[in-house]
Amino acid sequence: MSIDDDVRPDGAVTHPEPVTAPDPAVRRHRGLSRRTALRRGAAGTAAAGVAAARVVAVPDLATKGQLSPQGLVGAASVAFSDAVYLEAFPTSPLIVSPFSDALPIPPALRPVPKSEYSAWPNPPGPGTGQQNSLGNQAHQLWPGKVGYPDPIVYKIDVRVAQHAFTTSKVLPIDALGRPSASFDERGNPVAAGTVRDLPLSTIYGFNGTFPGPRINAEYGRPALVRFENRLHENPLGLDRQDFGAPDWSFLTHLHNGHTAPESDGNPHYSMRYGPKHHGYLPQMWVDNLYLNWPAGGDDREKQSFFWFHDHRMDHTGSNVYKGMVGLYPIYDPKTGYQGLPGMYDGGDERQGLRLPGVRRENGDGSFEVDYDIPLAFYDLRLDDGVTVHKDIHDGQGEFPLAGNPRTHPEWWGKSFFKHFPNHGFVGDIFTVNGTAYPVLRVKRRKYRLRFLDASIARIYEFTLMTSTKGPVAARDLGLTGEDLQGQYRIPDGQQCMRFTQIASDGGLLPKPIVRDSFELWPAKRREVVVDFTKYQDGTPTTPGDVIYLTNVMMMPTGRMWSNSSRFSPDPGYKVPMIKIVIEDLVPDDSVIPTAMRDVPPLPGNWKTLLDDRLVFEVQRGGAGGEIEWLVNGQPFDPATVTRSLKNPAGKTPLTQQKKGSFNLWEIRNGGGGWVHPFHLHMEEHRTVMRNGKDVTAGKDAGHPDDLSREDLAALDPSESVILYRGFRDFTGPYVAHCHNLAHEDHAMMFGWEIT
Repeated sequence: MSIDDDVRPDGAVTHPEPVTAPDPAVRRHRGLSRRTALRRGAAGTAAAGVAAARVVAVPDLATKGQLSPQGLVGAASVAFSDAVYLEAFPTSPLIVSPFSDALPIPPALRPVPKSEYSAWPNPPGPGTGQQNSLGNQAHQLWPGKVGYPDPIVYKIDVRVAQHAFTTSKVLPIDALGRPSASFDERGNPVAAGTVRDLPLSTIYGFNGTFPGPRINAEYGRPALVRFENRLHENPLGLDRQDFGAPDWSFLTHLHNGHTAPESDGNPHYSMRYGPKHHGYLPQMWVDNLYLNWPAGGDDREKQSFFWFHDHRMDHTGSNVYKGMVGLYPIYDPKTGYQGLPGMYDGGDERQGLRLPGVRRENGDGSFEVDYDIPLAFYDLRLDDGVTVHKDIHDGQGEFPLAGNPRTHPEWWGKSFFKHFPNHGFVGDIFTVNGTAYPVLRVKRRKYRLRFLDASIARIYEFTLMTSTKGPVAARDLGLTGEDLQGQYRIPDGQQCMRFTQIASDGGLLPKPIVRDSFELWPAKRREVVVDFTKYQDGTPTTPGDVIYLTNVMMMPTGRMWSNSSRFSPDPGYKVPMIKIVIEDLVPDDSVIPTAMRDVPPLPGNWKTLLDDRLVFEVQRGGAGGEIEWLVNGQPFDPATVTRSLKNPAGKTPLTQQKKGSFNLWEIRNGGGGWVHPFHLHMEEHRTVMRNGKDVTAGKDAGHPDDLSREDLAALDPSESVILYRGFRDFTGPYVAHCHNLAHEDHAMMFGWEIT
């Protein structure tokens, strides 16, 4: 709460002034006072949490990552927050006919012709004031300065729209899996057992779709995307519900493009320059320039799969959950690289590395690539009409029309979101490219599959399985409560194929890795080749065969998984996510290479940097509850650059790096039984140490990706990593943050700068 808020006798809060606050100083004042109030409210019962924690067995603390320097405190926090904050989530209606909708594969977005954008009232360009509608910024590095041509121009509007997660009929059920009553659009009850159509959900989408457009990009060919905010337009009069930025602002981040700060879409920049606000407000536009230039001009720094998403301060999670997700595969058309003929990785399997893909030019600078499929994974919940919408954000008056806390029967079947769940937000319906339980029909040949976790908090572990009996509804297996998540199981599922991983967050691996399964954490990408002509035992596939892409990681809350291959495997948890149907044999000129892209070498003396490394610890805030999430004990402040914890040299330097420099950064998980996918903007890193051990030789079987470049450190409970990273080509402010978006939106982010 702000100190200016009025508290009614019933505990509700009203505001005598508007809730938006463009001035960073005002935002800090309100944010800190609200968090202080939350701390004070929690402090009186913190002792009860400590007492409750004493009944937790030490072995359980160890396996949950709570047996650490904070061990008992971590367990106390779990017990305390469980007791104080009641988690109430709806049970989504059961999708009666899964695997009936085709997997949507977004086509490549077509660029705007030069004749058209040249006639815009404010055309793109390198001049002062040409970077946004406010006229107060310029592009730091126009492509000509690195010998590149002028950018291809795209136009994307952020719009209010509707989206169908399935066309299947649904059966309303309760947490015990029993048929339950539902409601029509006016909130009138519908009898239990009624099978019915699902209403469309309201989204905020790039060009009004979810996922948004797919831009097929190339190194050497810059792209400029004009993002324009049209969220003030609502021609269908759609109910915006109670999530999404309350001022309808947005801020787009190309994750993890090597991008100047004015185009990076990060709040450390936007709150101080550009809009001088959390994001760009309705009717504003911004030109994000993506140079498609590898860091330092080094071919070994080239990546292969970005995505773009909202990064509006304090509401990144709600805007992403509301639909602001787009895809950005990036290809390497360089010829003659490493002595290979033709484009190195240009989407043509007859050239270069010959990875799966058949390229088709559109004649306007864009192109399609067949047999190369992006897969964006996203879990959600649908409103049951009887769950009370009650959230800490309600006290801020951000969604006055919702009238919370109360139930919303009129929103039955529409997407449900909770901004500040105690345990972290996870859904019970799993979708791929915006569709629940889709069907992918594949030819008998090799495919390149690009995996992206676009979920708020959920981690997946994927494997390929066959099933004789097929999917069975979890409720029909007698499962209830959290075990209903995923809705379906394949009890007789057996692994039938392996993945050949070819890329991670930072692009192509040095060598392919054959994997039975792999984990996918929020915001991470993994690229694999799957040969659909044969099973892992060498038996050929036949047309009509069915394979299921299956999630085997159980994650009942946003804290961490309860079961996975690395942690207490559960042989009964096999959630089919995509039904893959084998079709006829077609020509296949692709190969799986034995070597791909070398990583830039580490300096031979990198260990001499250890004493002077920058140190950051991610941890809970507040008096024992999950009230806010901090880095080095401080919430994100957009007006400041954070300071390192004391390093082995006894120093606490500001997080400022000289342009062109390299350094070691340590990221520690403060424990308490949470996992944190920690993302660092602007350049990729190489993991050199994990939990105090040198991993540069690749001997950690649980983390084979440590040999590659990544932009996100997957931190198990109480784990620490030391990362080697560079700071090249641009200057200015950036951020680093947890990509569990509930954590990011509640202050687990810090600002840093290149000077």
